[in-house]
Amino acid sequence: MSPFYGADVGTGAIRADRLKALFLDLVRIDSLSRREGRIADRLARELDGLGARVEFDRAHDAVGGEVGNLIAHVPGTVAAPAFLLCAHMDTVEPGIDVQPVDEGDVIRSDGTTVLGGDDKSGISIVCECLRAAREQGVRHPPVDVVFTICEELGLLGARHLDVSLVGARRGLVFDSDAPGVVFTRAPGSHRFEAVVRGRAAHAGMAPERGINAIRVASEAIAAMRLGRIDPETTANIGVIHGGRAVNIVPDEVRVRGEARSHDVARLEAQSAHIRACLEDAAARHPGASVEFAIEPMYQPMRVPEDAAVLQLLRAAAERVGRPLGSAVMGGGCDANVLNRRGFEVVNLGTGMRDIHTTREWLRVSDMAAAAELTLATLVLAADAA
Repeated sequence: MSPFYGADVGTGAIRADRLKALFLDLVRIDSLSRREGRIADRLARELDGLGARVEFDRAHDAVGGEVGNLIAHVPGTVAAPAFLLCAHMDTVEPGIDVQPVDEGDVIRSDGTTVLGGDDKSGISIVCECLRAAREQGVRHPPVDVVFTICEELGLLGARHLDVSLVGARRGLVFDSDAPGVVFTRAPGSHRFEAVVRGRAAHAGMAPERGINAIRVASEAIAAMRLGRIDPETTANIGVIHGGRAVNIVPDEVRVRGEARSHDVARLEAQSAHIRACLEDAAARHPGASVEFAIEPMYQPMRVPEDAAVLQLLRAAAERVGRPLGSAVMGGGCDANVLNRRGFEVVNLGTGMRDIHTTREWLRVSDMAAAAELTLATLVLAADAA
């Protein structure tokens, strides 16, 4: 039996100070979506130093980015099926020149940018687990690491992942907030763009000759069900562009938004409702028109409670004496796509908080706890072989 099996799994191997240092290093590297080249290069060196064989796929060709998904292969210490560890490299705006504020256990943004814990906390956890396993001689199966691009643009990296380069078909994705929680359900998503067209006219001399596209769009949005629609479904209007000058009746407005639901039928119904509101508003203004385009981004995720990877993770939590709850999340992640592409994965919380805001923060101790749990999971995966 491994010396790291049981209560000691991970507790002596994971080093919070080293985990913190790597995280602080990574968040200072700009890595907005489609611009992940610098961090990919940094992580390739990190993983190469841990004995991994690193390669990249061609996902960037499909999304117009600098680099593809990073895929690393770490040899196991036992003959066992490979295990997947996945996180994403890109961050959201405002994410240039991040200056983290180090308050000991708490690291936060300085209030001018996001911190980038989404998802560099996940990346740091993966790297620390591999380093600890290598240094301490921890039993583990072969590990396939996938660090994706363009997750924040609709899981594009995972959608274009060359799965032929990944041997593992079971594992963990690190991309959610709550520490000590594994997420087994997540909604599917549709994104839409509507172009509302009216008729331009001089706003002071001949307004009656115009059709105000902003007014048409406003009437449509006012009629929409938005926000929390029901326990399964949400919808949002996120971007509006229109008009050229205050003295011109605007003839075009572009509206972009999304709908999400854990239920496919409700997702379709909400998307149809949004379209109907736009078309009805245009019909009330003769001469106005609407072009509506919708793009399905990803399908809902629902991992069954008896899934092997979930049972393995729960057993690991019991071994290290850490509580582990399961929950439903409101956002999508790479796990949505991977579970539809032949993988069995769940999403493990890393402790990132207030993500996608300039108030973002996390606790190093939460990351260390997730790393301990992950290392224990790898040990159990090896011992189950």
